[in-house]
Amino acid sequence: MKILFVTPYIPSLVRVRPYNILRALVERGHQVTLAALQPPGDEGESLDSLRSWCTAVHVIPHNRSRTLINGLMALPGILPVQMAYSRSPEFDHLAQNLIARQSYDVAHVEHLRGAVLAQSLAGLPIVFDSVDSISLLFEKVLKDAPSLKSRMMATLDLKRTKYFEGSLTRRFVEVAVTSEVDRQALIALGSGENCITVIPNGVDLNYFQPQNIKRDPLRLVFTGKMSYHANIAAIEDLVEKILPLVWKEQPSAHLEIVGKDPAPVIQMLGQSPNITVTGYVPDMRPYLAQAALAVSTVRYGVGIQNKVLEAMSMGTPVVCSTQASSALRATHGRDLLVGDTPEQIAKHILDLLKSPEKREAVGQAGRQYVEQHQTWDSAAALFETLYHKAQRVKTTI
Repeated sequence: MKILFVTPYIPSLVRVRPYNILRALVERGHQVTLAALQPPGDEGESLDSLRSWCTAVHVIPHNRSRTLINGLMALPGILPVQMAYSRSPEFDHLAQNLIARQSYDVAHVEHLRGAVLAQSLAGLPIVFDSVDSISLLFEKVLKDAPSLKSRMMATLDLKRTKYFEGSLTRRFVEVAVTSEVDRQALIALGSGENCITVIPNGVDLNYFQPQNIKRDPLRLVFTGKMSYHANIAAIEDLVEKILPLVWKEQPSAHLEIVGKDPAPVIQMLGQSPNITVTGYVPDMRPYLAQAALAVSTVRYGVGIQNKVLEAMSMGTPVVCSTQASSALRATHGRDLLVGDTPEQIAKHILDLLKSPEKREAVGQAGRQYVEQHQTWDSAAALFETLYHKAQRVKTTI
């Protein structure tokens, strides 16, 4: 098929879902044209790879002044500010020119921020990858987020987002999400259940694979973008509630916090002799490969936690909160260890630190789980089915 793949940011190893689905579609024989915004702070480090895969890559710069104007203009209206963020006359012009010059079988549009870009694709059948229910995320942010800024944004946009997400299947004939929880959230808002399909994230099994590196038996690792409010909350829980219980029995245990843009509150944690804050690293794999275990103490969130899948794929045993594993079909106690309280999570960590044999068993089981259930090729195959279904129905925006 000839696919016009539309994203409100440049797919990358950080924007892992569109990056890997796009690549899997190309590997399955499709001709993919990428049309993407480049928002403020997006360095475009993945563009060389994308250009080597795609039939064509078109990038429209989206500067900070444009995003601020978009946000202000959205305030009197009813559409989500998150969606209005991506309004771009330049993108509209590009999309119209592409459609005039080239015949596409289907358009793939990703994320709430990308939904506004679909307005320039009139005449094409559109599959909308919602990824998550953003209104569900906002509800969790209002309840649990440590950041006042995050809670204020959620307050501003929650009602608007509920309205829009409740109309998704009236706007797009086929909608995808990453988990059944997100699917049920959209259905509860009024979107039709027959048009919403769960397409889980995968993991790059060749890139994230076990390495022949000696593990530090007392090293814990937490990975992720460390400016993200949910990761900040998770680290706060880990450092304030869980690790004191671990250090009481194992004072030499050391936590590495690995990820770009650590917030000031995270940077300060690096002053502790038992904690290292790396900031940006070009490659997460050595940190996952050297750690005794990976920890994901996510307090709130939606969709699938990619950090969990990547650690499991590396053969690194995972200890996580229930929220972090809620979208997986993994067997708790075999493929990964799950706790509902700080005491339970601390006990799982200590049990693994004390037992090399258990670390090896859980790590191997985790790798086997992702090999069987979480591949990008299977996700791309599910999208193919949606593309064919969308072709049979005219999408109206």
